[in-house]
Amino acid sequence: MESSASVRLPQVDSNGVRVGTAGWSYKDWEGVFYPSGMSRRKQHPLEYLARFFDTTEINTSFYGPLKPEWAKLWCRKVAAVNKNFLFTAKLYRAFTHSPIAVMEPTSAATIRPTDEDEARTREGLDAIADEGRLGALLIQFPVSFKNTSLNREYLDRLLRQFIEYPRVVEVRHSSWNDPETLAAFAQRNVGFCNIDQPLLGRSLAPTEHLTGAIGYIRLHGRNYEHWFADQGSDSGNRNDRYNYLYNERELAGWKERIESVAERAQTTYVITNNHFESKAGVNALELKAMISGKRVLAPPTLIEKYPELRRIADPAEDSGGNVEPMLPLRA
Repeated sequence: MESSASVRLPQVDSNGVRVGTAGWSYKDWEGVFYPSGMSRRKQHPLEYLARFFDTTEINTSFYGPLKPEWAKLWCRKVAAVNKNFLFTAKLYRAFTHSPIAVMEPTSAATIRPTDEDEARTREGLDAIADEGRLGALLIQFPVSFKNTSLNREYLDRLLRQFIEYPRVVEVRHSSWNDPETLAAFAQRNVGFCNIDQPLLGRSLAPTEHLTGAIGYIRLHGRNYEHWFADQGSDSGNRNDRYNYLYNERELAGWKERIESVAERAQTTYVITNNHFESKAGVNALELKAMISGKRVLAPPTLIEKYPELRRIADPAEDSGGNVEPMLPLRA
């Protein structure tokens, strides 16, 4: 296990941009992002990930309320490596999705959270917030959640319900991309999540909105063929929808949007969700280099898997020892 004294910590960019991945616990990251056999070294994945990024988005909080003991453990693990590290966390889906979202559209009429859901959700979020490591609460709705009067009323109640947390809302239907929504979010200091996703039907197109102190960008990939396949299952081919690697031209377009948001925000979170075989890690490091204008450190196994990273990244030492600071990008 590394100590903070043995690793030079990644610094938050001067423009307040934090780049990281959506989640960190994936079986197909073993030997790709993480060194092979890392579990045998008794090193927590977060201790390794925090060497390269200063944020990550908690996915497990979407599938069920966080256990406070897990949240406290995660805070301890990142603190030992990167004192600047912050989490963002997805709100439990009981508040944002129909219980049978695969079979029926999500709306205010089909979402059914309970008082127990709220109590347990707060326990986990508070465990992170009390450590000063909760950067944002992401309230994520599916594309079927449209901009109707009933849904606006529900969202307004939900935002008041969790008012003590820094809130960001992700809506995926284009009906929400209107001046009234942006004004309502700005009035409440609620962030609008700018997303990249396959543009199917009335899916929300890329935006660069800022409606609060927090800027937020999520890149889901553009896998049109598999986007709606098995979305209600955690098995099968569900991960195929996240099997997408952004190319340099696609990332350059997002770099401009990120910089536009960051110029106006106090803090901007950039989260890559194309997690299949750690393509999220690749694109997050590329964006970090683009935004900072400096070379970055990357896991040696990730560079081996994706040799194109050599353009912008240098391999970090696998264990112990000092690592070099970021250097200017070579032409």
